[in-house]
Formats: sequence, C-alpha cells, structure tokens
Amino acid sequence: MKTKPILPGAAIGVLGSGQLGRMFAIAARRMGYRVHTYSPEFDTPTGQVADLEINAAYDDLDRVREFARGVSAVTFEFENVPAATAAAAAEIAPVRPAGTVLHTTQHRLREKTFLRNAGLPVTDFWEIQSLEYLQKALRGPAILKSADFGYDGKGQHRIQGPEDAAGAWAKVGPSTAVLEAFVDFACEVSVVAARSAEGDFVHWSVIENSHRNGILDVSVAPARVSEKVARRAVEIAREVLEKLDVVGVLCVEFFVTRSDELLINELAPRPHNSGHVTFDACVTSQFEQQLRAVCGLPLGSTRFMQPAAMANLLGDVWNGGEPDWAAACAFPDVKVHLYGKLEPRPGRKMGHLTALGDDAENVVTRARAALTRSKTGLR
Repeated sequence: MKTKPILPGAAIGVLGSGQLGRMFAIAARRMGYRVHTYSPEFDTPTGQVADLEINAAYDDLDRVREFARGVSAVTFEFENVPAATAAAAAEIAPVRPAGTVLHTTQHRLREKTFLRNAGLPVTDFWEIQSLEYLQKALRGPAILKSADFGYDGKGQHRIQGPEDAAGAWAKVGPSTAVLEAFVDFACEVSVVAARSAEGDFVHWSVIENSHRNGILDVSVAPARVSEKVARRAVEIAREVLEKLDVVGVLCVEFFVTRSDELLINELAPRPHNSGHVTFDACVTSQFEQQLRAVCGLPLGSTRFMQPAAMANLLGDVWNGGEPDWAAACAFPDVKVHLYGKLEPRPGRKMGHLTALGDDAENVVTRARAALTRSKTGLR
C-alpha cells in the first residue's frame, strides 16, 4: 500500500541536534516544512535553524512522547540515540528509519553479526569480553573497538602484537568489544543511498574518503575506483538497505582491498559526513532525500552536476585564532559551511568546505588549498 505523503507545512521531528540535523533542517525549511529538534543540549547546530528546540534527556520518555505528539514524523541525525527513545516516539508518530535499524547499527557487534549472517562482505571480527580472550584471539595486527558509542576514531585502538593487548583493553574495555582483523586496504569509499517506504532505491554512486587520526579529512566524488568496484559497492549498499528495510538514508562505508575486493567497515543509518558533497553538487542532497523518504514523497534525482570535494574543518583550524573565512571565500568555486558550534576543540567537526570543479583531482586540490588558506597565519 502506498504511503500517504506528509506534505509541506507539517512539522518533522529530529532526535539529535548536531550538524546533520542542521543541514536536514535547512533542506526541510526550504521545502516549507517546520522542524522540531530534541536533545539534552541548548543552542545547538540544529536548534539554531529549527522552529522549535526541545531540551530534555533522551531517557525522559514522557517528554519524548510529548515531543512526538507535536510532529507528523520523526527521524534521527545520529545513531547514539537510545533505542528506547526511538520506541517511545514510535508509539505516537512514525519513526523513519525504524528503531530496529537504529538498534542494529548503533552497536558494532550487532551490526557486524547482521552483515555476516546476511552473507555480506565484512571484515573478520571476534567478540571480546576479557583481556584473556583478547590475547587468545589475536592472530596478527588488529583493531580493538568498543561495541557501542564509537565514531570518528573514538573507542578504538590499534594492536600490532600481543604486547599491545593489555593497553588496548585498558582503553576500550571492560565492556564488550569487537576485535577486527587489520585490513591492508588500497582506499576507503562510501555509498550514501536512500530508500522509500515503497522500496524505491537511489544512490549517489561511490565517494572516495581519506581519514586523518581516525576522522574523515577529505571526500571526493566521483571516487577514483574502477567501474567494477563502483558497480559492486552500489549493489552491496542496495542489499544492506533492503535487508534492514530502511526508509530514509543510510551510508555504507567500505575498505577497497589491493585486489579490488570490497569489505564493509561500518554502517551509518542517516546522512553521512562523506555525503556533504551532495549539498552543493547534486540535484537532490542527502538531506533533502532524507526528508523526502521520511515524508513519503517521491525520491529526487541524485545526479551530480559537477565533481566535488569536501574538506572537514576541525577545531584544530582555530588553534591560531578565528580562521580567515575571507581567504577561503577568495576561491570562487568553494563553499563554506559552518555549523554554529560555540567551542572549537581538537578533532571536533566545526564545519566543512566544498570545492566544485571539472574533475576529481582538481577539486581535491582546491578544497585542500582553501583549507590551508583559511588557517590563520597561512594565507
């Protein structure tokens, strides 16, 4: 049965209040929707552009239900919203993607077990409950990750050999952890895709990503990979969204091995940092697509109007004082996005730059150049 669309003028609720919610709210308000955001924080990136900012704890389920009564549908902008919060909201209004998707993807062990059981390519992994088991499971270089509440390099530690086990467990344990075999990859890529309630599927092809200190540094689209890799990555992403029955946007992050094989690294059940390039470069951004899927509207075209690269602006850029935004804007093909965060901290995502151009190599160079020029004392 076709989903009855939620039309412009309605209010959409967002659980979470960071930059992803902010860009979702910008897209939603442009289409005539109202946006309400719910989180424990005040004066948040989302709240600064939303129609209503509710400040309450995620475990205050009565407040969550009250929040849901004021909107026509609920979505989330990060996966660390407790599953009980999503369930309480779902008692009152549709939650898209469903809380079951959140439950699976917010816990690394559940996520990787789901992928393995579904026959999807995933890195070798082992559940770790103790230092003793960690020492027995080690077969070579590996990454130890906390099972929950980890992103942007947090909650993980590289292990080169048995002598590193105790130190890694002290940082990641003592709760359940996941040990992943180290992958000697050629590059990292992602596929951001969307799926409607009727099962329609769209994607933004393959985006190439480079990280620094475990945090995304630069993304470029189109990815510089073979057609075979690009085609297979999209096929796998479609399988993931279908098997999870996603209604909304989800990102699949991959390792590309040196033999051009794909291994799923992580899932993100919402718009993704690498998909920020779609905000300026595509007919329909990942944020507008999230809105369309949540509201039961037809999905929009994902066509790239030109190649694009995104460079993250971390709090480190503020080390010498306020960055020189005029210097960054001196590049006429570069867009500046700031998230309204009040306190810059090392590693904290404060904004991003998007460079548009004629080819992938050119836009990466322009994005990095604008980033360098924005840093105080380097212009």
